[in-house]
Amino acid sequence: MDLAALKDLGSTPVDWRFKGLPPRSAGLTVAELTAERANLFRDGFTTPLLTLDADALRHNLELMARWTAAHDLAFAPHGKTPLAPQLYQRQLALGAWGITAAVPSHLRMYRAFGLQRIFLANELVDAAALAWLAAELDADPGFRFVCYVDSVRGVELMEQVPGTRPVDVVVELGAEGARTGVRGVPAALELAARVAASGRLRLVGAAGYEGTIDAGSDDRAPIRAWLADLVELARLIDAAGHFRQTDEIVVSAGGSEHFDLVAEALTADALRLSRPVLRLLRSGAYVTHDHVHYAAITPLHAPAETLRPALRLWAQVVSRPEPGLALLNAGKRDLSYDLGLPVPTLVRDPATGEVRPAAGLSVSKLSDQHTFMAVGPGAALKVGDWVALGLSHPCTVFEKWQLIPEVEADGTVSDYIRTFF
Repeated sequence: MDLAALKDLGSTPVDWRFKGLPPRSAGLTVAELTAERANLFRDGFTTPLLTLDADALRHNLELMARWTAAHDLAFAPHGKTPLAPQLYQRQLALGAWGITAAVPSHLRMYRAFGLQRIFLANELVDAAALAWLAAELDADPGFRFVCYVDSVRGVELMEQVPGTRPVDVVVELGAEGARTGVRGVPAALELAARVAASGRLRLVGAAGYEGTIDAGSDDRAPIRAWLADLVELARLIDAAGHFRQTDEIVVSAGGSEHFDLVAEALTADALRLSRPVLRLLRSGAYVTHDHVHYAAITPLHAPAETLRPALRLWAQVVSRPEPGLALLNAGKRDLSYDLGLPVPTLVRDPATGEVRPAAGLSVSKLSDQHTFMAVGPGAALKVGDWVALGLSHPCTVFEKWQLIPEVEADGTVSDYIRTFF
């Protein structure tokens, strides 16, 4: 990555554009505020405020790096979850092959920060984006780019891209009723033949995403079957000689729910092909995990090898209008709510500094700027208290915050993570 571009993030002025930061910090730069090592609770931060648990974040990054290495998988974590170059740098430093993107705007941001390996988990058919990509490829021989194709029409549109370097593509295998991708191995093999005949594209592999396939019964048989089809597709394309233009075959899958099955399926023994194989996992939500959605479905459950929730939103009790009800000053503009409501985890008394478990508290609903919280009998809660909320689905939390304090166990803010949504 471009370390100078990362360092330049520190020159950003701290002002009203960034929610929750201390009003007194106006006029400072992010680097100057970072150097202060402010305390989250004593130095003027305001609510609502999204924070990153530094210990949990480090744990998750290191755990997944160890896990992918132990399973002999290359790793291109999906960067759409945080859209945070500082986190990409940490992932790359821990051995990630590259970073996955979803749309052209991601590509432009990634390249602005010097990313050299990008996997686009989509078919790229926008003429302006293709022209920009061609210019990037021609200007930088070290830039490695791979994207999906899933239709003849998509191939035709991509073939119109100007430039001299070929665009590397993988045939995307889908599943009936799921997301994008060719339906069925025979049709995917036909598309591979069409790509192999292209003078502008270079076929380098087969890939897909299993996360929108109905997992079925407890043994996740439909996921296993799809992964077996993906392996078979790679074998058939190779046997047909369609990988003749590449020195390395890419076979890729893996969201944040079934990456254990991806590791089981995409083994070196299963993928003994005519060329070396890059077996590429692309899970992304692991970086912060969560308290609800991914907590229930993650494949990693062993006590010492469990992902930890790293996102926490602090909100303040602003009203106790009736028994059994409290209103917090955070709502849909601050929190994710598409895959579950937030979960109260802690209560902090700002006068005494006492922190206690959020016993007897639960979230019943959200409005734009308020959280409705049910207060059970005996639960002590007063106006002014801070409540920590555990969240669900990190992908739709990050997008609501442009600058996120990273907080150590003692409350010290050690960094500020910038996002680009």
